[in-house]
Amino acid sequence: MLLAALYIAQEQFGWLSDEAIHRVAERLDLTVGQVKSTASFYTMFKLQPQGKYRIQVCEGLSCYLVGGAEPIIEYVANKLGIQPGQTTPDDKFTLEVVQCLAACGTAPALKVNDDLYENMTYAEIDRLLERLKGKS
Repeated sequence: MLLAALYIAQEQFGWLSDEAIHRVAERLDLTVGQVKSTASFYTMFKLQPQGKYRIQVCEGLSCYLVGGAEPIIEYVANKLGIQPGQTTPDDKFTLEVVQCLAACGTAPALKVNDDLYENMTYAEIDRLLERLKGKS
């Protein structure tokens, strides 16, 4: 129930603000600490305002071994003009580094919101970012 409630709250508010976490805690008769610790454990939950497109780049071992982790993080950061943990000035993109996207067999991988992109190359990243930049 908690994961579903957090997901719904995030969909309504865009991220899990302190107010959203308090509401979930009250409705499920849990402490704020219980709700916040669960929300902070899962990478799918946003505890800070995010851009329209949340880009998660995997730096797990499989991505690292195929030469993807750090070079892809650096490439995306340079393309967007931000560092991991930051959002572009137009609030369109947020870049995050995560430990695992469960795509070890198709690394390097990245995720945009709920969509997983596997076997990524620089050319594919360029196409993806251009397509997302073109959307309103």
